[in-house]
Amino acid sequence: MNTIAAQDIKRRGISAVEDALKKGPVHVIKNNQPRYVVLSGKRYRELIEAEDEAYIARVRASLEDVKVGRAKRGTAEELIRELGLED
Repeated sequence: MNTIAAQDIKRRGISAVEDALKKGPVHVIKNNQPRYVVLSGKRYRELIEAEDEAYIARVRASLEDVKVGRAKRGTAEELIRELGLED
C-alpha cells in the first residue's frame, strides 16, 4: 500500500503527495489509521466512467427483466405474503 502520513503533507505540502502518486493511489494515514485516498485525475475519471458504465448496465438489465416478465409490481405486504414471512 502506497501511504503517506498526514504530518508529512502538513510539513512538506502537496509535493509530498505528488511524489507518492508516482507509485499509484496514496493512502493518507492520520492517527495511525488510513483516512483518505488520493488519486490522480486520470485514475479518478476512469473510476467514475466505470461506475457510470456499471450503472447503465444494471438499468439495462432491469429493463430487460421487465420486458421479458421477470419482474412484477406489488406492495411490500404482497411480497411478504408471497415469501411466507408473515408472523
